[in-house]
Amino acid sequence: MAQTFDLTTYLDRYRRSVETSLDSYLPMGYPEKIYEAMRYSLLAGGKRLRPILVLASCELCGGTPEMAMPTACAVEMIHTMSLIHDDLPAMDNDDYRRGKLTNHKVYGEDIAILAGDGLLAYAFELVADRTPPEVSRERVVQVIALLARSVSAAGLVGGQVVDLEMEGKPDATEEMLNYIHQHKTAALLEASVLGGAILGGANPSELDLLRQYAQNIGLAFQIIDDILDITSTQAELGKSVGKDEKAQKLTYPKLWGIEESKIKAENLITEAKNILQAFTDRAVPLQALADFIVARTN
Repeated sequence: MAQTFDLTTYLDRYRRSVETSLDSYLPMGYPEKIYEAMRYSLLAGGKRLRPILVLASCELCGGTPEMAMPTACAVEMIHTMSLIHDDLPAMDNDDYRRGKLTNHKVYGEDIAILAGDGLLAYAFELVADRTPPEVSRERVVQVIALLARSVSAAGLVGGQVVDLEMEGKPDATEEMLNYIHQHKTAALLEASVLGGAILGGANPSELDLLRQYAQNIGLAFQIIDDILDITSTQAELGKSVGKDEKAQKLTYPKLWGIEESKIKAENLITEAKNILQAFTDRAVPLQALADFIVARTN
């Protein structure tokens, strides 16, 4: 597997599978406006990294993509909710996302808030109702609890609150920055990896290794995000650039400089890949996905 694995083909295959499933799971309904707004952001493209991590970790632990696809799509719905709400004027006030106008710019702030709420609620319904019967209900409940915590005040919401509180504060510390991104960014990536693993039947020691892997790639992902906000263009990123500096946010490049930040991200990825050596060649897809995180340009 290590010799024949092609990450580009792997990403393309699973991205298309996720896109098809998202479209199928969320058809148009009434009231049309809210379904249109939900689909507008959910189907706007993107790397689909989080759902692919769900599928990859499920397979690593003995499961199938079919067992994990509802959870994979649920993770993407939660992620999309966070983007819709993050772009609102009360938060980061962005006009573009994935190369398109943000949800509130098209549908208004009221519908954008409700579209995010709708996606969040449906994510949990999807895991509960559409996970195949060969997956035990105990595992399904574990995944639902895991996802709920990742988006709660103990996860994404808590990270966003501290992020807002730290804007413009010169006394923000590295510990505070790590807290923000371990919760705002890494928590959902960790839930993606662990959720897939639980569905695939991972044992406690496997879950512990995968948790360490996920925490490393989550922090590396954010470091690269901070770098790209400085070094990329809006056309490359598909969203506004330079917004961290405008908001006077503490970022990893501001703390360490761009080159040192790149080194730290690469070290985190190396450590993440080493953690997976216990899984032998079965871990090649997850190791390649870790490399993809530091190599990406958007």
